[in-house]
Amino acid sequence: MTINLLLNSEGKKMGKTASGAVWLDPAKTSPYDFYQYWRNVEDADVLKCIRMLTFLPLEEIDKMSSWEGAQLNTAKEILAFELTKLVHGEEEATRAQSAAKALFGAGADDSNMPTVEIAAADCADGTIDLLSILVKAELVPSRSEARRAVEQGGVTVGDVKVTDVKAVYPIADFAEGVIVRRGKKAFKKVIVK
Repeated sequence: MTINLLLNSEGKKMGKTASGAVWLDPAKTSPYDFYQYWRNVEDADVLKCIRMLTFLPLEEIDKMSSWEGAQLNTAKEILAFELTKLVHGEEEATRAQSAAKALFGAGADDSNMPTVEIAAADCADGTIDLLSILVKAELVPSRSEARRAVEQGGVTVGDVKVTDVKAVYPIADFAEGVIVRRGKKAFKKVIVK
């Protein structure tokens, strides 16, 4: 049994050798990241992916071919949900969708948001520095990447953009959890216990 390679609208192969790998294993790509990967495909690729990768009726997909603008975003959400449900189950798909809506849109709660807990014992003097938060939350692979992200204005703690690489926070501020973002789409709810 064979299947065509999945190509994007530019004719380039989608996959790990073409950067931007997405894995079926939740240990390598969390269900939320899996959902976000498909939610963020290019507009020109949405319908092709829905046709090739979901079990939606072709009549329903054909109706989507005339969609534009905000309707294409709906098609992307359908694609992301259907694929996440297929790979990780309906419960995980619903959680990922809810987390995305809590962060990017219309008001679901943040209980399903990707969360990381940092041990208070790992923090010196009851405080934690911004670069450590970014690394421990796995929003960046290293402190130097964290420094670059902050210097480029791409880090937000709570609702505040942070530009000071030496920023330090009391761990009590993170007891209930604070959303930390790197860029527009990478984020975690950080809790220090």
